[in-house]
Amino acid sequence: MAGNCRILESVSSRISRLCMLPEATRNPQGAACTLQPATSTRTNRITTTVMTSHRYRMPPEWATHEMTLMTWPDNRETWPGERLNRAEHVYADILEALTPHEKVLLLVANEDAQQAAASIIQNRNVDWNRVRLVRMPTNDAWIRDYGPITLLREQYVDKAGKKAAAQTGASEKLRDERALADSHVQNASGSRGDHARSSEKIRDMVMCDWGYNAWGGKYPPYDDDNAVPVRLAELLDYPVVSPGMILEGGSIEVNGAGFLLTTESVLLNPNRNPQMSKFQIEKNLRKYLGVDKILWLKRGLRGDDTDGHIDDLTRFAGPQTVVTSVSDDPSDPNYEVLRENREILTNSADCKGVPFEVIELPLPATRINDTTVDGSEYVPASYANFYIANGCVLVPLYDKRYDDQVLKLFRRLFPDRSIKGIPCSDLVWGQGSIHCITQQVPKLRERR
Repeated sequence: MAGNCRILESVSSRISRLCMLPEATRNPQGAACTLQPATSTRTNRITTTVMTSHRYRMPPEWATHEMTLMTWPDNRETWPGERLNRAEHVYADILEALTPHEKVLLLVANEDAQQAAASIIQNRNVDWNRVRLVRMPTNDAWIRDYGPITLLREQYVDKAGKKAAAQTGASEKLRDERALADSHVQNASGSRGDHARSSEKIRDMVMCDWGYNAWGGKYPPYDDDNAVPVRLAELLDYPVVSPGMILEGGSIEVNGAGFLLTTESVLLNPNRNPQMSKFQIEKNLRKYLGVDKILWLKRGLRGDDTDGHIDDLTRFAGPQTVVTSVSDDPSDPNYEVLRENREILTNSADCKGVPFEVIELPLPATRINDTTVDGSEYVPASYANFYIANGCVLVPLYDKRYDDQVLKLFRRLFPDRSIKGIPCSDLVWGQGSIHCITQQVPKLRERR
């Protein structure tokens, strides 16, 4: 890290200068930042006809990533007082674990967030060559839910993620750095970077702009968060499709082989899409995410203000493997919900009729000696809220009774990736964890 500090002078002063420049600027030895225009005039929108005529699919999380999207936390209603600073340090832990393996595009909502990020990260072992700061207005940090879901033409989906799992060595690092240099962001004046994507490549990658209403209108305002997918697509020169439906990224889970998991308590909740039937919702999921079969679990964790996101309950660890949260305490308010979910999964099969391997994850303590901003005595602490990145898996840690056991399990599930445990009790107080604050952008597989 000493080398990085020397090259970057003061990280804080360098970032401040970069973020005030009128055009996107890249220093190969430092961070890059661009000012995002407040309005979009050149967004390349894809029609539903194109989505129908070309089969697009949401890749599984273990497929190779182009980058990870994150938003630096700055909402003091989510983390009041000193809790915000504690959450910021968890973000620094995540960046420290993530940047050796892949690039991160980090949104900063304003000058205060920018300076806070610089102040905290400058003393951490973060690879600034793989961090791109972008000034963009946001309302909160949960980019998993309001960020774009990137789709690929089916023939370019890297279902195995072998390249990501094997991403080690100098040659891979050099290749990654070249890719970083070749993907300049759009500058504030609206012109494209030096290496704009070809129109042919653009058609193979689409950012999906699902509507976002802060989990049924619970936390207004959310207009800036709702605008992020289109603003990012313009910035990165991706085409956009808008399905006309509310959907949060944390409410769905795919295996890359046509199967999707979700919960009735979220997608069928009248606070999301009251005008749509279950049939219509399933039709949109199939059309825009390229899935063939949908399994509905019932409810989510106590204290989950999203109404029950799947990424706190059950996740895919491979096309045939699901991990699901369970409780061994019948007095736990989550016990029956998780037992019911486990039973549904046990009796389910993939698109080819093959039963899933169901692996249990212990549920950490979820009751706190306090109340959250919405008055809850429970937080949605869950080991299922992990994030699969290129070459590593970031696992949230909460409870010393189970942490080591869970890390051992993840090493078995992902033998080709390093397993990084991140203490997340300060983060989950805001009612989300690692998966909730990250959103992957998949990498387009080369033509064969």
